[in-house]
Amino acid sequence: MPALPDFLPMLRLALLAGLIALLPLCWWGLRQRGVPISTRLAALTTLTLFLTFDLTVFGSFTRLSDAGLGCPDWPGCYGEASPIGARGDINAAQAAMPSGPVTQAKAWIEMIHRYLAMAVGLLILVAAVISWRVRVALPHSRWWSAATLGWVVVQGLFGKYTVTLKLYPAIVTLHLMGAMGLLALLVLQYESFRARPLVLRAGLSSTWVVLVLAVLLLQVALGGWVSTNYAVLACTGFPTCNNQWWPAMALGQGFTLLRELGRSGQGAFLPFDALVAIHMVHRLFALVALAALATLSWRLWRQDAATARRYALALAGLILWQAASGLSNVVLGWPMSAALAHSAGAACLVALLTSLWARAHAAAPARRRQFTSLPAAGDLHVAKTSAQR
Repeated sequence: MPALPDFLPMLRLALLAGLIALLPLCWWGLRQRGVPISTRLAALTTLTLFLTFDLTVFGSFTRLSDAGLGCPDWPGCYGEASPIGARGDINAAQAAMPSGPVTQAKAWIEMIHRYLAMAVGLLILVAAVISWRVRVALPHSRWWSAATLGWVVVQGLFGKYTVTLKLYPAIVTLHLMGAMGLLALLVLQYESFRARPLVLRAGLSSTWVVLVLAVLLLQVALGGWVSTNYAVLACTGFPTCNNQWWPAMALGQGFTLLRELGRSGQGAFLPFDALVAIHMVHRLFALVALAALATLSWRLWRQDAATARRYALALAGLILWQAASGLSNVVLGWPMSAALAHSAGAACLVALLTSLWARAHAAAPARRRQFTSLPAAGDLHVAKTSAQR
């Protein structure tokens, strides 16, 4: 008879994640007593969004500190709930390879990232359950809560395969984009609870916002591809790359998606020209993204509404932040602070544009109803004639 699997480490891990999630839940429950349910859920979503942003930045720190394989199994660490229980295996791996991927410090970084991810997942589960229990009062918000819950499960699977497939670049990039998607869903969930439409005028609509958001997400994906392939320093200097305006690039090998880290699609070592191609595509497309974001910021500034102008200022500030942190990565040799600032700025841009789109999209049906309810020109003429008589 085969031995039954030992679920005790998993139970310990779940209990630990529950205790971590219990702290913000208690704080939320005490602060939001006696307020309307929509306000309470908006506050819970805001708290979850803040922790998800922290999780996204800490995930970048985990990758940049080479701690992604600090615990080479999943979800525990050598089958244990924490590096404390796995210290024997970690010490053995560290002794065999002192500069390798497994050390005590890297194991703790990786496990803290997982603990925070599980806590965020539990908060999202709580919000989804509450939303469905009060679905009569909040008929539309429950769907965003359900979508967020489903997405966090998918994101957890990306996290698993990031480890088990040994930092496979395509999976790591998808994990990053999954984090951006989770941020966007939480923003949409928050806006559904708050119901704050924003009318855009002068030819600007929610369609324009979503197009700019699509350009931004493509640039974020290219940036993730640069980071996961460690191609940030493939180009030194700015605006030239290795003292060349157009360096040699192996685009085909650089953008072969189905390959292992550091390897080409055929299994050979990835040539340096492929890393240059990855870096240069991200750098060149940054000009497109910058133009799209700057144009949107300018058009928002021309709106009459003060809220639209606040979005314009926030967008302009984040554009400058991203430009400064991106250049710092190249000029200063990829310092940790600049890299984390660049990741944080990208997450803020995604959240900001998602919020703008949600509010502009919410205002669109009201505007359509307003225009369809206006009387026709002929009716106005008849009414005016009757009044004169």
